Amino acid sequence: MDAQFTTEELAFRDEVRSFFKAELPERIRIQTAVAASYVSKEYTREWHQILANKGWVAPNWPVEHGGTGWNATQKHIFEEEYQAAQAPRLSPFGLVMVGPVIMAFGTDEQKAEHLPKILSGERFWCQGYSEPGSGSDLASLKTRAVREGDEYVVNGQKIWTSHAHHADWIFALVRTSAEGKKQEGISFLLIDLKTPGIEVRPIISIDGGHYLNEVFFTDVRVPVSNRIGEENKGWTYAKFLLGNERSGVAGVGKSKEKFLRIVSAAKEARGNDGGSLWDDSNFRGRLLEINAKLLAHENTNLRMLAREVAGGTVGPEASQLKINGSEIEQALNELLVEATGIHAAPYDRDTLRVDSNSELVGPEFGRGAMTEHLLRRAASIYGGTNEIQRDIIAKHVLGL
Repeated sequence: MDAQFTTEELAFRDEVRSFFKAELPERIRIQTAVAASYVSKEYTREWHQILANKGWVAPNWPVEHGGTGWNATQKHIFEEEYQAAQAPRLSPFGLVMVGPVIMAFGTDEQKAEHLPKILSGERFWCQGYSEPGSGSDLASLKTRAVREGDEYVVNGQKIWTSHAHHADWIFALVRTSAEGKKQEGISFLLIDLKTPGIEVRPIISIDGGHYLNEVFFTDVRVPVSNRIGEENKGWTYAKFLLGNERSGVAGVGKSKEKFLRIVSAAKEARGNDGGSLWDDSNFRGRLLEINAKLLAHENTNLRMLAREVAGGTVGPEASQLKINGSEIEQALNELLVEATGIHAAPYDRDTLRVDSNSELVGPEFGRGAMTEHLLRRAASIYGGTNEIQRDIIAKHVLGL
């Protein structure tokens, strides 16, 4: 696909590659490659600061707020090279989600208070959307905020709140009115997690890691000045945010890197007939079938990029990227576990840390394979389930 890029764009790609090679700390790169979910908050902050110093931490922000001023093609190149370099994903809740909402709908005071701290990495955020019984049906949320003078009193519960135990603030959807359609009567609040009455409880994932949480609000007092936009208009801001959340979901660079890892692993792993697993035509055929889907996925992503470069919009068609990207990732993870074989069974989470002294059981290529396989089973759920994405395509693209 290089032929689609201009000489200037290829030069930009080389600049980005050189930067990652020179500036991404090796210990952080290795940790990301082994188990991206085990990249510590300290590593994330360190990498955030490196990118901030370069001026590359917020490619999608306007220049006046610290963005890069890159065009759509440059952003695409940066994202693909970012994944291929195995750089850790920065926390998206500030940079990708609430930051753009504050820019678009926040007051001048809210912008001055929050945007510089998001850009610098000083303030970490989490997302208070899902509730028990209100996941994909987000509009049915029940957490209430009752206004008392210049404050809201918030009571309720949020669930599946990623990295709430690391966050400083949470942006939350709350119900401020029970009248009208369920999408109405919702407001968008910015809440300091140090506020009395907030409790964060861990949810341990199937891989044994702690990324998710429950967040409970008991008579939590939030200044009305922390509300984004108008009262009862939060659904509008939520839809705006979800559009940003689902951007960059193609994951082509990451999957291409994993495909190459599996090819190398298959050539090293022993097959059933005494040769390598790569000699097994069945395994090789399944891997190459996934690679064909990955190439088609990449071309779909580039077609959408071309439409954006030409001044058009992608819209609901982007749901196809979410579906294909997550399913390809899951299929590749399954094959890497298969290549690891019996050595994937002894599951020692301690070996996933780059500073661990624990002895690895099995080949190096299998390190972290089971963790990614278990954790990314949720890839087709978070960010909007694939079933919901198919409904979006059916309704808004196919007109069914």
